[in-house]
Amino acid sequence: MSIVPEKLEERVAILEAEVALLKNKLESDSSKTPWWEKINGTFANDPMYNEAMQLGREYRESLRSNSVESDEEGDVHS
Repeated sequence: MSIVPEKLEERVAILEAEVALLKNKLESDSSKTPWWEKINGTFANDPMYNEAMQLGREYRESLRSNSVESDEEGDVHS
């Protein structure tokens, strides 16, 4: 498969223009507020969010307690 040089140059020019647009967008977006600050407080006073956080915490704690029990039984992983 051979590409005609003119077509290749045209495609490269289009890609270079797209890259320049993306760079400009990235540079202008970097001065804006970070995403985590934009969503800060989104779930404030939301009982479903609070429940999800509690369930996640309980799950992680259960993994830790299972790990401690395994270690106490001599199943220490190296």
